[in-house]
Amino acid sequence: MSQSKREQVVSHLRYIRQELREMHQGVMEDGLLPEVGEVRGVMAQMEALLELLESSSSRKAKAESK
Repeated sequence: MSQSKREQVVSHLRYIRQELREMHQGVMEDGLLPEVGEVRGVMAQMEALLELLESSSSRKAKAESK
């Protein structure tokens, strides 16, 4: 994986981790469930990360099969 891809993955993971921490804190301190939009936003970030990783793996598999 190239350096820029690694940086993108790290950035996505940091964002997701922060968002999940905030949601967890809200649940634990206030007993409030997160807003639907917040959950959807984190899910979208996870989807983007998965696509980024899958595109990297498919290129790697193609290169190894040659």
